[in-house]
This record gives sequence, C-alpha cells and structure tokens, in this order.
Amino acid sequence: MTVLYWLIAAAVFLVLEVLTMGLTTVWFAGGALVGALLAALRLPVAVQVAAFVVVSVILLMLTRPLAKKYLNSRTVKTNADSLVGRTCIVTQTIDNLRAEGQVSIMGQVWTARSVREDQRIEKDTRVRVTAISGVKLIVEPEETV
Repeated sequence: MTVLYWLIAAAVFLVLEVLTMGLTTVWFAGGALVGALLAALRLPVAVQVAAFVVVSVILLMLTRPLAKKYLNSRTVKTNADSLVGRTCIVTQTIDNLRAEGQVSIMGQVWTARSVREDQRIEKDTRVRVTAISGVKLIVEPEETV
C-alpha cells in the first residue's frame, strides 16, 4: 500500500509541475519514485522518507541550474525588451529636469530620458537604450558606451 502512496505523490508533484512550470516540483516526483522503489523492497518508512528527501534535494541542487540554463537560453526578447542595447536618434532634445525628450527607434517615437539626471542630450544625437522605465526609454550618448 505504501508503494501506491509514493506513486500518487509522484503524480501529484508532476501535475503541480505541469501547472506551474517552475522547475521545482518535478525533482520531488523523482524522490517520490525512489520512495516507491524502496517501499516495493519493503524497507522501513523512515528509510523511504529519508531517501525521498535526500534524492529530491540532490536532484534539485544538481539538475535544476542546468535545466534552467538550457530552457531559458531559448527565451527570445520580445516587444519593448528587445529595444535595450539598440541605437536610436534623438528627435526632441532630452532634458530630464524639464521632463522632455523623444527618440526614434525602429520607426517608432518613444519618450526618452537620460541615464544621468544632469545630462542634456541634443536633437539628432545617436544614443543607446540602456533600460526601460515604464513607457520611457533610458538612454545615453553612444560615445559614453
């Protein structure tokens, strides 16, 4: 009967993983399968639980970083995030103190602010996008990059 409990636990952990896609509960499913194997060998419940904990922690620590690395490497920046690092042209002088400034990038006009609060960036200057804050691009002149 204990084998069945471990298999149910493994199934629950797998379902939780599918629902969350967080790469956390799948490792506990592996530990639960080891617990089921030990239960099938009729080892004491304490040994089963200890093996479950040890195997789950080892799987979590050793394989999760690798899995995240390979799964996240296929992530493609989309929408506004793809603008960070790109070069654009100032279409309206950027002056943070006056809350003014615009840039043109990929055919779109964006409100822009300088990285440095005291820096004024003149129209027609080439700048590089360093970050996005709300709906504003944070930029700095290309010479300083």
